[in-house]
Amino acid sequence: MGRRDDVIKVLSGKKPEYVPWFGDLDYWLNYLRDEKLIPEKYLTMGNYGKKVSGGLYDEGLQAFHKDLGVGFYLQGDFPFRTIYHKVDTEIIEIDKYKVTKYHTPFGTLQETWKYMEETYCFAPVEHLIKTAEDMKAFRYLYENVEYEPDYDLTEKRLKNVGDNGIVVMYTPKSPLMELVALKAGIETVVTELMAEEPEEFEELLECMEEKHTIAAQIAIDSPAEYIFVPENLSSETVGGSLYDNYLQDIHRDWNQRIHKAGKKSMVHLDGTLNPLLSKLSRNGFDVIEAVTPKPVGDIALEDLRKYVEKDTIIWGGFPSGFFADSFPEEEFDKWVKNALEIIKKDGRFVLGVADQIVPGTSLKRVRRVSELIQKYGKCQ
Repeated sequence: MGRRDDVIKVLSGKKPEYVPWFGDLDYWLNYLRDEKLIPEKYLTMGNYGKKVSGGLYDEGLQAFHKDLGVGFYLQGDFPFRTIYHKVDTEIIEIDKYKVTKYHTPFGTLQETWKYMEETYCFAPVEHLIKTAEDMKAFRYLYENVEYEPDYDLTEKRLKNVGDNGIVVMYTPKSPLMELVALKAGIETVVTELMAEEPEEFEELLECMEEKHTIAAQIAIDSPAEYIFVPENLSSETVGGSLYDNYLQDIHRDWNQRIHKAGKKSMVHLDGTLNPLLSKLSRNGFDVIEAVTPKPVGDIALEDLRKYVEKDTIIWGGFPSGFFADSFPEEEFDKWVKNALEIIKKDGRFVLGVADQIVPGTSLKRVRRVSELIQKYGKCQ
């Protein structure tokens, strides 16, 4: 039996042979790439147009996961192309900076992302939306956007994943989270957009929702087995009225669409859990992913089940900082063994990284998880 068999059993409400162990390695792979720590054999596997993660083509990415003993599910893709009409787009890449400009009749919008060498990732240093005045130009973008299916990677991955994982593809974020996480930031959304121009803000969200739902349906119609809503949620940011007023309805709608297609839905929650953990479960998500327990999060690992519906699958539970070398090996082993006992009793749980393995983690420590699962993670 492989990791795919075990995780599908859990997703189907059945008992796996071993506790499934899956990880999103994207952030860590950037570190390995920059520090030249990825073995050469993985870098030369395959040649599929573009490298999908950490300098790896998809074949190398799959093989690396398998040899590390980590089930594969992310480093996914948005299975659609975004095309802007009546908008001039300009992209400038200089050194570590990527500047994107959108020239519209209502003015030019500009965002800047910088690759942070110290943290091995891109981060926004200039948001696209800075004031309420930018909403007219941003809405114009959405009024003139079109999405086309692009299932090439999905179809290729269905052949490549094999018995080591599942094929997951992304919808867009919900409109509010697109603004909060990527385009404006929470402070600008609340103090500028909502406060200064509330009617225009509501109209913008309606326009975004119409277009995002079209893109979400393209993802749902793809050959992907599971559909992932990449929200980057945390209760301390959007856990109250913002979720109830702006996310709940779209989550219910997209979940209904996903289930109508005969597929399962996943959503990303890696910050403060209470009350969003319960809300996401009630609003139809089959899998709540990247769930971060105490001592990093606000709910103990053994108490997570109390906050969700009985059929909801919890995916995560492994705080990413525990992979750091500063966390003693004996404590690491002790924590994994205790977690495996809790997960085996639960039965609706996939052990996963919450949220991503941190830079500086050794290949040996990542491999250690599967070694411990072989010794202590047998369920039947």
